[in-house]
Amino acid sequence: MSILDLLTDYTLRNVALGSALLGIVSGVLGCFAVLRRQGLLGDALAHAALPGVCLAYMLTGSKAPLVLLIGAGISGWLGAWLLLRIVRDTKISEDTSLGIVLSVFFGFGILLLTFINKRNDANQAGLDHFLFGQAATLITENVVTMAVLGGVALLAVGALYKEFKLLAFDPGFAAGIGLPVHGLSIVLTGLIVVAVVIGLQTVGVVLMAAMLVGPAVAARQWTNRLGVMILLAALFGAASGVSGALLSVTERGIPTGPMIILSMTAITLISLFLAPERGLVWAALRARRHRRELAPPQPAGR
Repeated sequence: MSILDLLTDYTLRNVALGSALLGIVSGVLGCFAVLRRQGLLGDALAHAALPGVCLAYMLTGSKAPLVLLIGAGISGWLGAWLLLRIVRDTKISEDTSLGIVLSVFFGFGILLLTFINKRNDANQAGLDHFLFGQAATLITENVVTMAVLGGVALLAVGALYKEFKLLAFDPGFAAGIGLPVHGLSIVLTGLIVVAVVIGLQTVGVVLMAAMLVGPAVAARQWTNRLGVMILLAALFGAASGVSGALLSVTERGIPTGPMIILSMTAITLISLFLAPERGLVWAALRARRHRRELAPPQPAGR
């Protein structure tokens, strides 16, 4: 596979561009989810989007990508709203709330998907691909839609960067200086919904959480600065998307979505082990050197 193939092959170009866009957007937004210890948030919202895809098809009879993505977005927003209400108005912990939203919405989505599959409607073929994604079906229209939605999300992050930074590191101080912490949390969660929506066709609801968490975790190992972390997460996300797309076409039958996740896993493992500041290998070497320095001197032999 050459660079010329990447530039000239229609399908490969769309898959690579769409995967790279997904990696960038999910990497940037995933940084805030990871720093707020909400790694499961993307997983819950991705699963919450499945009923929206099914209901959009049942109500319109159309499999147009924009129609299905609108349904996924509405359902994801509803899941996000329900999650925030449970955390705010009840004594249920956030991780428990995430599990409730994930399970209920995903179960409802599977029920609707099973019902659609039993209708003997030939037009419904392909809806189950939203479970694991089917990046090979991306067309130019899909990539443009992903670019527009992703661009809006990134512009919002840029405009609210300082507010999101305070929300991630010190929400108590943010509330103390008068920032609308709850409103900012809603906006940030909504932007994560946007990332989930644009990733459904590429990696699906089951694997989307890895695209939000993986790049951010990998980037965190290399830096202690949020700005650098965001740039690295975007780079790692784009690299995993393009490399996964390229690797999936080297052998027929290899799905692109799982290959993207495996590429992201490789980047994350390399970062966890080899990053200079936090890498496990360097930490072990520093600990070994420290033990040697503290060890009492050995008596000289006679």
